[in-house]
Amino acid sequence: MKHEHIVSTVHPGSIGEEMGIEPGDRLLAINGNTIEDVFDYHYYVDDENIVLLIEKPDGEQWELEIEKDEDEGLGLEFGQSLMDEYRSCRNKCMFCFIDQMPAGMRETLYFKDDDSRLSFLQGNYITLTNMSDHDVERIVKYHLEPINISFHTTNPELRCKMLHNRFAGDALKKVDILYQGGIEMNGQIVLCKGVNDGAELERSIRDLTGYLPYLKSVSVVPVGLTKFRDGLYPLEPFTKDDAKEVLRVIHKWQEQIYEAHGIHFIHAGDEWYILAGEELPREERYDGYLQLENGVGMLRLLMDEFGEGLERIKGDDRKRELSFATGRLAYPYLERMLSRLKEKFPNITLHLYEVRNDFFGELITVSGLITGQDLAAQLKGRELGDTLLIPCNMLRTGEDVFLDDFTVKDVEKALQVPVDIVKSSGQDLIDAVLGRN
Repeated sequence: MKHEHIVSTVHPGSIGEEMGIEPGDRLLAINGNTIEDVFDYHYYVDDENIVLLIEKPDGEQWELEIEKDEDEGLGLEFGQSLMDEYRSCRNKCMFCFIDQMPAGMRETLYFKDDDSRLSFLQGNYITLTNMSDHDVERIVKYHLEPINISFHTTNPELRCKMLHNRFAGDALKKVDILYQGGIEMNGQIVLCKGVNDGAELERSIRDLTGYLPYLKSVSVVPVGLTKFRDGLYPLEPFTKDDAKEVLRVIHKWQEQIYEAHGIHFIHAGDEWYILAGEELPREERYDGYLQLENGVGMLRLLMDEFGEGLERIKGDDRKRELSFATGRLAYPYLERMLSRLKEKFPNITLHLYEVRNDFFGELITVSGLITGQDLAAQLKGRELGDTLLIPCNMLRTGEDVFLDDFTVKDVEKALQVPVDIVKSSGQDLIDAVLGRN
């Protein structure tokens, strides 16, 4: 039955447990309001005084009056995290990474989400083409923020072409409503050579500055191109000169925007600096690292954390031999960092390996898209020491599974060496190398 949400978990010691709510119960209403989805639930449950209408499996209904602290949760989880069906993407973007994946992978990897509720809950970026007027009204009413938006361009006609959706241009009007409602936003532009770069990029940046101060940041990242693009829009990789020009445009706008608003606003993904052969910006240029999930400032943050952590410790003569595997993007930076660590710990032997992405193609250089089979094949017979370290982003969040369904145990068996997972901070890297994790 619609708008009846089945409780799947009641956390021990929670308000829900205290009130006698059990798995299998149905939530019918809060304060007399029918709960459509997680947006409604979060809004109504935050009140200090609430009345829940619960239906037991035998059909008996309980009306529970609850007095609690504002924003205190009930300790309930439901069968669907959104308390509704996930909304799949209606676009056919010319740059979509999922369309560039080979057949035969895990089914969930092919699901294209474009759900505004996931933007609020998990930070996903959405195109707005799947967002109804009702969704926008509720975001403003409940003041749900931040909302992360995939702009790609502010040219309506070009946006329709890039997303292969005739409504994609009109969807940008929803940004005006969010702006007028005072909703914080972040944005991204996936740059495609000869499509939305050059004058179109300049136009997009100029237009998006009009949404300051509620639009907090916009990232510009290069399109990811795999070897599986047969039948797709013909896109070309960016060159070193292209990257230099993109950075010139972004840096020019950063200076203008900083002078007017005190923030840099428009940010280049780390890949642009590596491709251009230019140094990464200093920490202050990233405005608090609002775009880490888009690969903006990840390497700068890692290097700074590593440097600060290294300053705090004294070297010694401990002996270890181990190895570390990473993608081409991060390799030169890790090489530089780990050589500094070796100066303090001269008896540690660390073999650093750059893993080529044979699975998706050599144009994919980030460690997060390295597969278990590439890792095993390329490190077979290499000097690995007592332990192989890999970054946590090679694995599915919270699991020990690579994108190709290889597990950590599969890699350990193939290479005959234990594998340790390194968390994301610079201090985590130091601890892993020193055996303190």
